[in-house]
Amino acid sequence: MRIVVSAGGTGGHIYPALAIIDKLKAKYPKLEVLYIGTTNRMESELIPKRGIPYVGLEIYGFTKNILRDFKNIYLINNSYRKCLKTLKEFKPDLVLGFGGYVTYPVIKAAKKLKIKTFLHEQNSIVGKTNKMLAKNVDLVAVSFLSTQNKFKGAKKVVYTGNPCGERALTTPKITKSSLGLDDTKKLIIVVAGSLGSSTMNEKLKEFLKLSKKSPYQIVYITGKSHYDNFIKDTTFSKNIKVLPYLDNLAGLMRNASLIITRAGASTMSEILALNLPAIFIPSPYVANNHQYYNAKEIVDNNAGLMLEESELDGKKLYQMVDDLLNNNQKYEIMKMNLKNLGKTSSSAEIVKEIEEILHE
Repeated sequence: MRIVVSAGGTGGHIYPALAIIDKLKAKYPKLEVLYIGTTNRMESELIPKRGIPYVGLEIYGFTKNILRDFKNIYLINNSYRKCLKTLKEFKPDLVLGFGGYVTYPVIKAAKKLKIKTFLHEQNSIVGKTNKMLAKNVDLVAVSFLSTQNKFKGAKKVVYTGNPCGERALTTPKITKSSLGLDDTKKLIIVVAGSLGSSTMNEKLKEFLKLSKKSPYQIVYITGKSHYDNFIKDTTFSKNIKVLPYLDNLAGLMRNASLIITRAGASTMSEILALNLPAIFIPSPYVANNHQYYNAKEIVDNNAGLMLEESELDGKKLYQMVDDLLNNNQKYEIMKMNLKNLGKTSSSAEIVKEIEEILHE
């Protein structure tokens, strides 16, 4: 089997794509993969390092800068022609898109060449590119049940969940003691995405001060670029561990009682897979405010709590944490609801759907 995979811009798009590549490789050892991404975003470094053949497109998202957007129309047309040439040469059985504007010329070229196509949507709010492409593909898979009815005109839409969640179940655990903490005490993780957030860091210093004498422990992840400034002239109590970054965060999530986090798609899928109660602080700086709607999906099902950044306050957050961790009934109901919402076989379901398209 030969496949072309395209996803770009953020880990939320790229990691689900990698999960499906891994699943297909396990089932089809002779699988040939070609990845098409941008020339300048994270996939351009991440994918070649994994030994996956890579084609880069010079393409950008649209902005309100008229001159840049006019140039981008030219670049999209160039990318489309490059994709036509690449697909004709590689001759894939299937083209898979996982979001990001780079997928647009890839899927359009596949449609032109009558190659089978698949799209995956990670967020509860449909991305602009996926929305535009939905009518051109053979199958759309969604991560949230409520998203199924948002792809008007699509040939087929299925609810599969996000394959990133499954990886969280098998990733090696990180023990509390390996970070200098007590394995017997409850752990709270606080993280604002892989890059961190200066706004969250500033507002949560009060939360850490209030937590000095609390019975639980905290791992606070600042983001690499914010770490030095965050710890400057500050002493933290023994129950608080401050880190710039943690590789394999899901490994520590497996030993946590609560996570305070943004509401990116990959994080959401890990929370659902691990049945880990969360307090979401959605980033207000993302397209279509999609993190708010990701979190709302969980909160509306009584499976998590949300505090918007505009309302974020150290005392308020401390009270929310205290109320949740000291109310065992509320906590266990939340875990049960997470279990009912989550999917732990997303990759297998997606592979099954892919195989069905190929045999139509």
